[in-house]
Amino acid sequence: MNEDVSGERGDGEGGAYRRLRGELLSRMNNGRYPLGTLLPAQRVLAEELGVSRDTVQRVLKELAVEGWVLSRQGSGTMVIRGQSSVSSSGGQRVSLEQLMDEAFQGPEVTLDVYTLSSESLAFQIQRQELEIRLGRRPKLQAITLRMLLPDEDLADRLYPKAVNDEDDEAVWERHLDTTRGSTASIQGKLKGLMAEELVSSVDIQIRHVRKIPEHKRYLVNGSAMLSALYVPVKRPIYLVAHNRYVDAIDVLGVGAPLTYDVKDDDPHSQASEKVDNAQMWFNSTWDLLAK
Repeated sequence: MNEDVSGERGDGEGGAYRRLRGELLSRMNNGRYPLGTLLPAQRVLAEELGVSRDTVQRVLKELAVEGWVLSRQGSGTMVIRGQSSVSSSGGQRVSLEQLMDEAFQGPEVTLDVYTLSSESLAFQIQRQELEIRLGRRPKLQAITLRMLLPDEDLADRLYPKAVNDEDDEAVWERHLDTTRGSTASIQGKLKGLMAEELVSSVDIQIRHVRKIPEHKRYLVNGSAMLSALYVPVKRPIYLVAHNRYVDAIDVLGVGAPLTYDVKDDDPHSQASEKVDNAQMWFNSTWDLLAK
C-alpha cells in the first residue's frame, strides 16, 4: 500500500475517512453487505481500501452510533441496517436503488434533487456509473441533474449544530466538507462518462437556498418522487481535523425512511397531483429563491 505521511493513500486523513465511510454505506445499501452479515475484518478492510486501521475503527464507531452496524468484542461487526424498500400510495414497493436502476434504463435521465448534502446521491451515481462502464445499461443520450443545497454561510440553523457553541464552526465545516466531497464525486463521475463518450450529454447545475431543508426529495424523470423527512438526533460526531468527538444535533440522511409516489394515467389521482405539485415547488424554488 502506497501511503503518504498522513498514513492514507495520498488523499489525507479527511479524504480517506470520507472515502471509507462512503464505500461501506454504499455496500450496505446495494446489498453487498446484507442485513445480518458480518463485515470483513478491520485488517481486511484497511488493506482492500487503502486506509489505516485507525481510520477503519473511527468509521465503524460512527456507523455504530448511527445504527448501521453492531460491534461486539470477539464477534465482529454485524450489519443491522440497510436500504429498505418503500411503499407507494398504490401499494407498490420500491427501493431507492430500484428506482434509480429503472431511471437509468431509459435514453434520458432527469434528476431534480433537494437535499441537506449530496451524500446519498453520490452513492447512487457511483453505482450507476459502474453499471454503465460495465455495459449493463443501454447507451444514454442525456443525464440532466439539478440539485438544491443550503447556502454554505448559514449561521442561524437548527442542524447540523454542535451542542457547545465553541465546536459549532468545526461541526458545520465537517458537514460542508462532506457535501463538497460528495458533489465533486458526482460531477467527476458524470462528466467522466461524457468525456469518454459513454453518455452523449451531461448537464449538472447546482444552486443554493438560504434555509436548511426539513426533508430530502428526489424527482426522477418528472414522473416519480422519493422523499423523506430529516429526523433530528443528538449524537457524537467525529471531527477528523481535530481528531475528537463532539456532541451535536444532526440528522441521519443516508438510509432515512422514504415515501414513494409515481404518476399514473389519471392526472387527478393523489399520486399524480403529489408529484406534479412537488415538481412545481422545485421549479419555482429553483427559479425564484435559489442562486
